[in-house]
Amino acid sequence: MAHLRGWTGRRAAAQRGTTMTQYTITYFNIRGRTGAMRYLLADQGCEWKEDKVCSQDWNDGKVELKKTAVFGQIPMFADGDFIMFQSNAILRYLGRKHDLYGKNIKEAALIDMANDGVEDLREKIYKCVKQEWKTNKEKYLEELPNHLRNFERLLSQNSSGFIIGSTVSFADYNLLDILLFHLFIAPDCLNSFPRLKAFKEKMESRPKLKAFLQSNEHKTRPFLPENML
Repeated sequence: MAHLRGWTGRRAAAQRGTTMTQYTITYFNIRGRTGAMRYLLADQGCEWKEDKVCSQDWNDGKVELKKTAVFGQIPMFADGDFIMFQSNAILRYLGRKHDLYGKNIKEAALIDMANDGVEDLREKIYKCVKQEWKTNKEKYLEELPNHLRNFERLLSQNSSGFIIGSTVSFADYNLLDILLFHLFIAPDCLNSFPRLKAFKEKMESRPKLKAFLQSNEHKTRPFLPENML
């Protein structure tokens, strides 16, 4: 596995002149299910390392971690010596730790609801891509507006511009991630959704997140393996 230091963490630590909590993301060299957690960490000025796993070695059973990973899957996330798996469990952990889980129990429940909606959409597109993207693409894109409309409606009920509440939550990073993926495969998909477009622009304009999104580290990491799209 290749060990790389997170770009944003380096920059943030240098600017502060402080030692920060060391996080590590262990995953394939794609954005996949780790895009949102990177956005969150970058936006919060956190330092992290990248532990890249070769997907072919993983599939061939050559990576020792596969034998010990809970549920036999990655990403794996480390906060010091605390280890956990499952991308949405990781997001929720980071949401709690960095105060990105709403102002009260009701907001937290609505943030969970919105995030689950994002994951429903992610599962739909991933299933479509894994089966046969070239064959399924047209039908999927025909149905996509129905799915995006749900998030447009949520945004219309919240004057802050975030998906839930008056401040950014972990669900906002996840929504941004799935929107960027869809814009990659269908650049015009948000044209009929002004609030989603405004949300995307709002998130992308956050200074630390903007710097990460413009970095080579981010730009050169594909959404998914090239042979899937």
